[in-house]
Amino acid sequence: MGCNHDCDSCGGSCGEPESLLKAPHPLSKIKKVIGVVSGKGGVGKSMVTSLLAVAMQRQGAHCGILDADITGPSIPKGFGLTGTLGATEEGVYPMATKTGIDVCSINLLMENASDPVIWRGPVIAGAVQQFWTDIIWKDIDFMFVDMPPGTGDVPLTVFQSLPVDGIIVMTSPQELVSMVVTKAVKMAEMMNIPILGMVENMSYLECPDCGKKIEVFGPSSADAIGAEYGIPVIAKLPIDPKLATACDNGEIEDFEGHWLDDAVKKLEVE
Repeated sequence: MGCNHDCDSCGGSCGEPESLLKAPHPLSKIKKVIGVVSGKGGVGKSMVTSLLAVAMQRQGAHCGILDADITGPSIPKGFGLTGTLGATEEGVYPMATKTGIDVCSINLLMENASDPVIWRGPVIAGAVQQFWTDIIWKDIDFMFVDMPPGTGDVPLTVFQSLPVDGIIVMTSPQELVSMVVTKAVKMAEMMNIPILGMVENMSYLECPDCGKKIEVFGPSSADAIGAEYGIPVIAKLPIDPKLATACDNGEIEDFEGHWLDDAVKKLEVE
């Protein structure tokens, strides 16, 4: 007879559900895992992931970035990383940026970084799992996982397989983005993943002459979404051509900006 999910009416014992968490490499040591998610692409998720790692590294933490966006990897570009990961007798190590942030991305495992990854969902999800189980992450204080947009196979795999301590949700002022963001928020809630806060990118453009903030994409919707779901808005990033140039030139570690200071404080407390 099938289960009716009413435990009071059943004399049997189903026991605790089996954990799907995967153990990292035996030589890995990772303290905290923070996911950066978005409901849709193009909202600056990878950029903010990189900025968070840079900011925490400046505070003295040792950070790593697991680029889980297999079909659209952009993390190496922002840090100016090229080439492929090297294997040792111990195993495969991530590639270090110039300030010591450890990075693993599919682009660092391919001979030609411009070649497309044409894999089906289960294969992509399996690759992300291997970034966790097979790569040696040494003494990582904060592991930032750059998720692909949406609520598909990879976010599900990360939430189930990695011990995620919390996520940061990316959004932008457009009404369409706001609608899709709620899906990512609800997915995290359904899977009991703590939501640390929301970051709104492209929130405004600051006039270089008078300093006036121009809402290019309309009024911010982050506060309304945050209030609805009880999520703090921990940063609002402007449109900054200098930041875009730094990312394009692989110099994101040299960029100076303080928009994520509150987010850094939030991570230090958690």
